[in-house]
Amino acid sequence: MKYPPLYRILIATFIIGLLASCQKAEVPTSFDDSQQQPQIFPEYQDVTVPCNIAPLTFSIEEEGTAFVTRITAGNEEWLYGKRDVRPSEKEWKKMKSLDSLITVEVFVGKDDKWTRMKPFHIHVSPDSIDPYISYRLIAPSYVTYEDLTINQRCLENYDERLIYGNMSNSTERDGQCINCHSYQNYNPERMQFHVRQGHGGTIITYDGKVERIDMKTGKTVSAGVYPTWHPTEKLIAYSTNHTGQSFHTNDNQKVEVQDTYSDLMLYDVDRHEVLPLERDTNNLDCFPFWSPDGSYLYYCSAFYVKKDTAQEVSKEFDMIQNYKAIKYSLYRRPFNLKERSFGAREMVFDAASDSMSATLPRISPDGRWLIFTMGGHGVFHIWHRDADLYMLDLQSGDVRRIDELNSDDVESYHSWSYNGKWVIFSSRRTDGNFTRPYIAHFDGKGHFTRPFELPQRNPHYHHELLRSYNIPEFMTGPVTIKPQQFASEVRKDSIKAK
Repeated sequence: MKYPPLYRILIATFIIGLLASCQKAEVPTSFDDSQQQPQIFPEYQDVTVPCNIAPLTFSIEEEGTAFVTRITAGNEEWLYGKRDVRPSEKEWKKMKSLDSLITVEVFVGKDDKWTRMKPFHIHVSPDSIDPYISYRLIAPSYVTYEDLTINQRCLENYDERLIYGNMSNSTERDGQCINCHSYQNYNPERMQFHVRQGHGGTIITYDGKVERIDMKTGKTVSAGVYPTWHPTEKLIAYSTNHTGQSFHTNDNQKVEVQDTYSDLMLYDVDRHEVLPLERDTNNLDCFPFWSPDGSYLYYCSAFYVKKDTAQEVSKEFDMIQNYKAIKYSLYRRPFNLKERSFGAREMVFDAASDSMSATLPRISPDGRWLIFTMGGHGVFHIWHRDADLYMLDLQSGDVRRIDELNSDDVESYHSWSYNGKWVIFSSRRTDGNFTRPYIAHFDGKGHFTRPFELPQRNPHYHHELLRSYNIPEFMTGPVTIKPQQFASEVRKDSIKAK
């Protein structure tokens, strides 16, 4: 059969392209050496990764027309001949098994000349990381959240699945907002998350049992907001909050999220009972977190008294006007499990005395190290560019800024891994607009390695994803309840808390 000329050209072009794609990459025989490491995205130069992490893929951002990357581990090497370097899961597993030090060499071709960039290393730690994390994916809008989801991601590969999404029960007139996923001691079978507005309530799952709870009572300012599970008992501590947003017209930090009232409460999962803690309209208590042994409840608190004495000025408006004067410090309350009671509050770290504001206390599983976020004011530091991560040694009382983790942009929400060897935190360092998850190894003595961005199969993924990761939390396994079952439970009548 005789094909038309154009068809023959198309076939020939396809065959040539196929042969070219099958050609094996080769290291240049002649090249100049550069003293600079290659520009790549994500920036994986000289990072330390868990032994069970998914493959690190990256894209070379150097100017050039040809690229060859050689990765060596032990006595073996792998060659990649494109701008994007994507080791397969099989190749990556082999690399990690051969050596704890993986060497990466990038060769850049331009104008018929080759340059070998300064090699860098990827250190493989023998410490494993929790196999799963979960997070919200939220669009960068102040009013649109219909497609907001809670997702879970396997860290050992690239598998990402939905836990629950807003669209499951949202309608044009009755939308939803889901938030604050939390687990008891990293256990995905013991979980909670909130559903706001349409079918509002708190979804609590415990070993297969799923309930929707209405926690708003006549003695609490709101339903439960920011949760923390007791490590062993069927108890969840919450803050209760009146939260609002205000917007700046002449500041590049456009939004300010603040509480005009907040307090703490304890919820009994079995009894469906709410116990409000001390109520003081001048203290703003928020973001509780249990110590690993359950003997203390840590939280942040700010003292604020209305500054404008005119009666026509509300306290809410007064606080909006003086938002930079609201400074949070860290406190804790001892907890008596037998009596289900809390003792008097104790100062843990006085940030306000230094004109700073500390929030989000998170304690390492061994009970010694407390990481928190600190900035110039307020409690919702995810919008504050000056926010950095700090660490308090609960044994010595020493506090330091964690310079090896921080950047010039926002560092905010953070969590410890189950074994205390890793932390994950949110940062806007990639582009200043979207929060991305970063992971770093902890040596147990107060120091961290250089953080690395959550690996993706496509190295350009975080350049292209127009959503932020919110509240990254470690899990020892996946949530097995299907999104459809959660959707069905959300539609059921809620249980009224007492």
